[in-house]
Amino acid sequence: MEGLRQIWCQQHRSLSQLLFLRSISSKIFVKGLAFSTTKEKLAEAFSEYDNVLNADIVLNKAKNRSKGFGYVTFAKEEEARKAQMAMNGKILHGRVLYVDMEPNKKPEKSSFDKATTDG
Repeated sequence: MEGLRQIWCQQHRSLSQLLFLRSISSKIFVKGLAFSTTKEKLAEAFSEYDNVLNADIVLNKAKNRSKGFGYVTFAKEEEARKAQMAMNGKILHGRVLYVDMEPNKKPEKSSFDKATTDG
C-alpha cells in the first residue's frame, strides 16, 4: 500500500508541475481594457483563438472596478501566441488592447545595487 501511495504522489506532483508550467507558457497579459469589461466578455473576445481555460481581470478593490488589465489562459502555448498576435492593437469595448505573453517586469535591484546607490 505504501508503494502505491508513493507512485500516486509522484504522478500527482508531476501532473501539478506540468499544469503549473503549462499555465505560465499559455497565459497572456491584456492591457487597455475598458472598466466595463467583465471576465466573461474578455473570455468571449479571446475564445475565437481556441480553448480559453480562464480569464481574469485585476480589480481596484477601493473603487470596486477594473484596473484596466487582466490575464487570459489558454490550453496550449500555440493558442496563446496566436491570440496575442491577432488581438494586439485590436479594439475591444472602445479601447485599444495591448496584448503580450507576459507583463513587463522591472528587474529588482540586488542588495549590492541598493547598498551602492543608498550609500
